[in-house]
Amino acid sequence: MAADPLPQIPMPAEAAAAPMSEGARILNTYIAPSKTFTDLRRNASWWGPWVLISIFSLAVIFTVGKKIGFEQVTRNQLAQSARSSEQFDKLTPEQQAQRLQFSAKIFSYIGYATPLVILLVFLIMATALWATFNIGAGAETSFSQAYAIVMYASLPGVIHAILSIVSMVAGTNPEGFDINNAVGTNLGYFLDPESVGKFVRVLASSLDVINIWTIILIGIGFACTSKVKRSTAIMIVAGWYVLAKLVAAGFAAMG
Repeated sequence: MAADPLPQIPMPAEAAAAPMSEGARILNTYIAPSKTFTDLRRNASWWGPWVLISIFSLAVIFTVGKKIGFEQVTRNQLAQSARSSEQFDKLTPEQQAQRLQFSAKIFSYIGYATPLVILLVFLIMATALWATFNIGAGAETSFSQAYAIVMYASLPGVIHAILSIVSMVAGTNPEGFDINNAVGTNLGYFLDPESVGKFVRVLASSLDVINIWTIILIGIGFACTSKVKRSTAIMIVAGWYVLAKLVAAGFAAMG
């Protein structure tokens, strides 16, 4: 008599379906982003990357205060605007000192409020992208997922922060320090704004390794949480980025 067939053993669920810790999500954002963003379908929490980004952002502000000085940062920002610089030169020495002190305080307050600023800026980014993908591409990604995607995709900024800190500690020239472009991860960093003009320099600054990395990650994130193709998702994010940079370059040219 033939032996009864052995009962089939159910296959274990895919490893990707297993819940991931915040630490694993953060690590995989750098080395295996699809795993992180796919896990956002299960849980769209975003506090992990926010805490990490906030810590390194505050470290940058602290280093700026120690190595550059907030008043020097203010002087450098004034020097980049012909209109502001001209108005500043018309003030008396006492008025100039008062303005520098006041501006330095405001800058430091805003700098140390970076964790809150991050929440607001990323909220605006997530809202624009969420609306674009859901209305324009039928993504059906939830807003909480979109917000988490932006948070995790911004983790390459931690590397930028580390490079900025190292650069300042190594001896960056305080008078040449640009708080908006502190380290050479983009083409604009190596261009002289007086020679090429502010418009060109801002556009050149958009060719930034960290920003391009972030754009790709956001595209992957929306592709993993919807049926939108990865290439299409990246192009949508890149379109918003180019538009934002064109607007920023236009305002810079008027300064």
